[in-house]
Amino acid sequence: MIAHVRGTLLEKHPNQAIVETGGVGYDLTIPVSTYTGLPNVGSEVRLRVHTHVREDALALFGFLTQDEKVMFEKLIGVTGIGPKLAITILSGLAALDLINALRNGSIEQLVRIPGVGKKTAERMVLELRDKMVAVGAASATPSAPALNTIEEDVLSALLNLGSARPNAEAAVRKAKAAGAPQQFEPLFRRSLEFLR
Repeated sequence: MIAHVRGTLLEKHPNQAIVETGGVGYDLTIPVSTYTGLPNVGSEVRLRVHTHVREDALALFGFLTQDEKVMFEKLIGVTGIGPKLAITILSGLAALDLINALRNGSIEQLVRIPGVGKKTAERMVLELRDKMVAVGAASATPSAPALNTIEEDVLSALLNLGSARPNAEAAVRKAKAAGAPQQFEPLFRRSLEFLR
């Protein structure tokens, strides 16, 4: 399965991005929130990817943030919500606002999203409210600067080792602040020290 794409942004539209990597152009369906954060055409871009496989189709859905991807995957797990509606929901409400709406059971906020009726909104709240505790933790500090490529790789390695995302991000930031070299191995080892 394709989980991540890094390459040159060939085209971007409010619901689509085409990214070339290794001579292959990947057509990704994206929410509006990802579209607004994309760089100019011709720039390098990194997108988290959800590969959706059906017997008659293979579709790629791209996201700039982990929260968007996690929310998308939780939404398509709700009865009656497919990938297209999940993208529409993420386009209609920012991931953090959606998380808060689900936690608070704000049906009136959810039904303002095109394609979401009262029954769908109620089902979303019923099925997802309790699952929102772990989601959005990474967004709890929106003022934190974005991680660069090496820091993202170190973060990914820490997550693969089983670290919780907030702890792993904090460890990477502390290692960077402590003057760890901007190379994978030294930054990774220093980050591990801050996890203990």
